[in-house]
Amino acid sequence: MKYSKSVASIILSFLLLGSQPAISSDSLIRTSSPVPVLANIQLPAGFKASVIADGLGGARHIAVAANGDVFVKLSRLKDGKGIIRLRDTNKDDIYEQQTGFGNYPGTGIYVRSGYLYASSNTEVYRYKLDAKGEVMQMDEPELLVTGLVSHGRDESKSIVVDDKKNLFVTVGSYSNACLDAGSLAGPSPCKLLDSVGGVWKFKSDVQNQPFATSKRYATGLKNSVGIAWNKQTQTVFVTAHGRDEFKKFPDQFTEKMTKELPAETIYNLHQGSNAGWPYIYYDHIRKMQMQAPEYGGDGKTPATKKFQDPVVAFPAHFAPNGLLFYTGNQFPEKYKNGAFIAFHGFSPEKNKGFLVAFVPFKNGKPSGNWEIFADNFGEDEGQPSKSGVHRPCGLAQGPDGSLFVTDDIKGRIYRIEYR
Repeated sequence: MKYSKSVASIILSFLLLGSQPAISSDSLIRTSSPVPVLANIQLPAGFKASVIADGLGGARHIAVAANGDVFVKLSRLKDGKGIIRLRDTNKDDIYEQQTGFGNYPGTGIYVRSGYLYASSNTEVYRYKLDAKGEVMQMDEPELLVTGLVSHGRDESKSIVVDDKKNLFVTVGSYSNACLDAGSLAGPSPCKLLDSVGGVWKFKSDVQNQPFATSKRYATGLKNSVGIAWNKQTQTVFVTAHGRDEFKKFPDQFTEKMTKELPAETIYNLHQGSNAGWPYIYYDHIRKMQMQAPEYGGDGKTPATKKFQDPVVAFPAHFAPNGLLFYTGNQFPEKYKNGAFIAFHGFSPEKNKGFLVAFVPFKNGKPSGNWEIFADNFGEDEGQPSKSGVHRPCGLAQGPDGSLFVTDDIKGRIYRIEYR
């Protein structure tokens, strides 16, 4: 007997999901019976990590729904799909079902108040989740934001939704230092800041909001990939990538300085925040804002104008791609309300990278030094860490307090638990 594509998919969905609603015929469903695999990464005593999925490709940010479903946003389509839902159908901690949907690549994904939000490099979409957590109309999401700037470099659009239905979107700069062609002197003002290098605010429940008519929320951020809503402070925090190319100024910046500078940072944002890019950079060694070389800086001159200071500064080139404030109860008390950061890059200064760090917070402010929480993601089959076999990118917290981490090189998904 032959079945049409739609009928076959309905039959398959009922076989797999029992009485749950049928999945769209355009979605991709895969099932398997994997054996739990412990991840070979270094963690503090009492923690363990398992691999719940692998081979997804460019797994960027990640979100976990109230029913435990895990949603992974892909920067590269896998079998024509840009979102993968991982489901543990019988609650045995094995995510045996993978469902693909969404025909667009991107980075941002977020679950809030019964909706799944996801971004491409130019738009933001919204999917309704029903009472059982099923994604409604997988192939017909609401289009919330259009026309986000994308020029092929630092183009990921990270997203978060606050308690007042505001949607925040990061827009990175495709230029390292806002230079005109053939010039080493930066223009002032930098016109790029009108459309990139910051965070823009939209409504999370209004369709077809054009970027061209939107209002900028924060500026002076070259590229912010990590973004999180802090419930204690009721504010948005972002991680900012520092600029590069100090090597263009060999008379002012030594090779050692190009390895050590500038800092990677975390900012607590408010309306009108300005972190200073491209006019200044933050020096984590001197612990001060410094004038950028394109604007008269020489590696020794403090910033001539004061901008907002970061709340935390990390070594250069770590590339903080994921940010999460831990609100669960599974981890020890020291982690409560603290910040986890997924580092996608490698620091020549520290000869270290590809790790998840932790910063303790108290009353919405850092209360201690940052520390390495999860390490050795780069080591696989004898490969050294800096080979980048696995590179952390996204972070999410599960309903039980577990921590999920993505790897956007091979698409491995980790689940970290405390026992």
